[in-house]
Formats: sequence, structure tokens, C-alpha cells
Amino acid sequence: MVSTYPLWWLALPLLLLPIWWHRQKRQRIKAELLATARFLPSAPPEQLRVWQWRDKVLLLVRCLLLIALIAWLAAVVFPWRGDTVLLDAGVDQSWAEQQITAAGFGGAARMPLPPSALQWLRQNERDWRADARILIVTRANQIAMPARIPQFGHAVTVRAQMPPAPPAAPSIEQRIALSAESAHAGAWRSLFAAFDVAGGGTAHHTLTTEPDARTSLIIWDQSNTAPPANWRAPHWWSTAAAFPELTNAVTLTANGIILKYADTARGRVWTSDAFPPRDAGAARALYDTWQALAATPAPAYAMPSQSFAAAALPAIKNAKPEYWLALILLALFILERTLTHARRN
Repeated sequence: MVSTYPLWWLALPLLLLPIWWHRQKRQRIKAELLATARFLPSAPPEQLRVWQWRDKVLLLVRCLLLIALIAWLAAVVFPWRGDTVLLDAGVDQSWAEQQITAAGFGGAARMPLPPSALQWLRQNERDWRADARILIVTRANQIAMPARIPQFGHAVTVRAQMPPAPPAAPSIEQRIALSAESAHAGAWRSLFAAFDVAGGGTAHHTLTTEPDARTSLIIWDQSNTAPPANWRAPHWWSTAAAFPELTNAVTLTANGIILKYADTARGRVWTSDAFPPRDAGAARALYDTWQALAATPAPAYAMPSQSFAAAALPAIKNAKPEYWLALILLALFILERTLTHARRN
């Protein structure tokens, strides 16, 4: 058995009630009539507290009855919620009231919006009656659009307040240290000038002759010399001859470009036969590849305002009434009444 409402198990200390009741039972002192008792003043009958465990079977049945009652309450579903508004505390209140009134939820109960609202609603949907409706009023960035359209057993409406358009992102400077042969230097400079245009102004590439703490990429295009030992950067673009580590490089292919890379103490070194690109098509392919390799995780797509119709979903397995517990409860009640009547008679 799986508890649907496990908080009912906190009522187990109620088992002390029948035990306390049985310990409080009193027995009248047996009185014998004497011939001379008429000469004595009358006195009310007295009772004596009996501290012995008696009627053990009846006590056991009453304890089992309470346990069965608590287990039945913890397992049986009692849908009690009606139309409800799940309200985000941070949403604009005047806008929220407009949405609630327009959706016809003016008299509905209100609840604070829980974290992971869609998952929480699916897990706790058993609390709502079959004819109940649910309205979610929230800011757009509070609920992420799931990969699959969610399904609920009730009609669910989402009203999301879209945030104002963010200001244009400032241009980000990327510092690149370039050391190339004179025959290739012009091609490298033209490549990063094209990168500035392809990025739509969101990134600006600054070429320097030596790296510093802000350098993100070093281009070493010197076939006869090795780079200085103190040069370091997260990434290098170089020829294979300059770094012996590239003999065991990992190979990958993207956008028609074959790249090899190896991790060294001075940063990750990349090499390719496409360095430097010889035409506009190769430069475009190199830009797309570099952007894909440096991509950051995309932010969650905010859920827009929409409605979900009630779907015919399978019943929740742990929300089925435990009929066998009800039968046990009835049998224990009949047994308890029978033993109580037999003890009195």
C-alpha cells in the first residue's frame, strides 16, 4: 500500500487513547449486607481503580481499529479543491487581477505558485474535483516550456506576463594574439574583420602581438619556430609542427572542416589544413564551426499564455481507494462492538 496523504500517519499517537481508557476503568468494591448494617450511617458506594491489564483482546481490537482507520485515511483520495488560481507573487498585481477576471476566476480560491509548477500540478492533481478548473497567472520566466505538451486531467489555463524587451547587448571584446608569417598575416586579419561583421556587432575582435590576461585565443602561424614558453591562453590555433602534443590529437569534422585538438599545459591547441581560410566559403565554415564549439547552453524557453484542455489520463496508481482497508475497518468495528457488548453482559 502506498500512502496518498502520508501526513495522516502522524495521528498514530492516538493509539494511546484506548490504552489510557482501559487503565482508567474502575471496579465497584463488592459489598455484603449485614444484619447490623441498619445501625450504621449510610455511605455512598466506593470505586477502586484497577491497574491490571484486563480485556486484552478488546484493547488489541481497538488499537487495530485505530490503525486501520489511519491507514484508510492516508490511502483514500478525497478530491476537495474547486476552481483555483495559482498566483505568482512577483507578477504585476493589477495585470493579474485583469487576467483572473477575464478568465472567469473571480470567485476562485487562490494559492501561491509552487516551484516547478507544471510538475507539481501533475503530481497533486488528485486534490481537485473532476469539474474544477485551474488558472496559472505568472511571469513568463517562471515556467519553462517543456519539450512535450503537458497533459492534465483538468482544464488548465496559463496566463504569462511577458517581460519588456531587453536592451541591446553591449559588444564584447575578444582579445586575440596573432603571430603569423607575413604571407598569412593579411588573411588572418581579414578573417577576424569578417568575424566582426558576421557576429552582428555583438563581439569585437582585437588583434595584439602578444597575449595578456584577457587573451582568449592565440594564433601561432610560424612554421620554423616554437611559441614562447610563457604564452598561455584557453585556445590556440596553430600548425601541427609547433606542438608535438598534436601527434596524438583528437580529430573531428564540422561543416566540412577537419579539426584536430589536444590539451596542453598552455591551453587547448587546434590545428587544421583550413588555417588560414583561403576563400569566403572556408571563412564562413570556420566561423560557424567556431561558434558551435564555443556555444553556451541556450536559456529555457519561457512558456507563453495558452490553455490545456482536460485530457483522459490513466488514474494515478497510488490514488486508488483501498477497498480492502475499508472492509478490514468494518470487520474490526463489528468485532469491537461485539466484544464490548459481551463484556457488559
